[in-house]
Amino acid sequence: MSQVKRSGRKIVMCVVAALAMVAAALPALAKGAQQIGFAREAPGAEARSFSALVGTWHVDRDGSRPVYAVDGRNWEQGVMAPGGAGKAKALYGAGSAEFLAGLERYRYFPLSVCNDVKSFRGGSIEVAFKGVSGRIDQAAGIAFDIKPNGDYLLLRANALEDNLVLFRMEQGRRATVQWAGKVPVPSGQWHDLKLVLEGKRILGYLDGVKYVDQAWTEPVNGRIGLWSKADSYVFFDKFTVSEK
Repeated sequence: MSQVKRSGRKIVMCVVAALAMVAAALPALAKGAQQIGFAREAPGAEARSFSALVGTWHVDRDGSRPVYAVDGRNWEQGVMAPGGAGKAKALYGAGSAEFLAGLERYRYFPLSVCNDVKSFRGGSIEVAFKGVSGRIDQAAGIAFDIKPNGDYLLLRANALEDNLVLFRMEQGRRATVQWAGKVPVPSGQWHDLKLVLEGKRILGYLDGVKYVDQAWTEPVNGRIGLWSKADSYVFFDKFTVSEK
């Protein structure tokens, strides 16, 4: 073997070894998990993997990092997202009118629905978020069991209140299912919010710590998405779904 070939082979082996080391250092996704990021999205545009239905949502940047943002800096109470009728039809087909009519009861709460998951029945949903600004709220939530009538369940953290709450949105009202206080959620920092639906329990985690543990016997079978409130300006990234 010539010196050139030997050198070339050695370089290839070094590159392969380096790539293997990088891969080993990265957090592995669970089997069957899918992760949605925004690295290939255009800043200022709507994310292709989500359908914004309430409030203002767009691809943004945290420094050089592309992220998905709910942008309440120019918040007006009760604003539905542009093009809602078409988005709802793509999500719910013939039932889109009922869905939008139901969702309008929650116009105070920005909501963007994940296009890629039609029905989440169990497993986990995880997202990274960072509260940027908001005088009324800096809320980041995972919406799940989004029903055709617009009702849904919600796990949300709030950087201004330092709490983690499991809510039920039903018949136009928001009801607390379980509330956990003294949960550190400092603004300007990235956090990890995780919902786990395990058997007959709903679990809620923030930064790896379990704060919510709620018995739940009702069936969960609906779409999922990202949620916020009022004038919150919050970044989201690494939306990860692992279904069972």
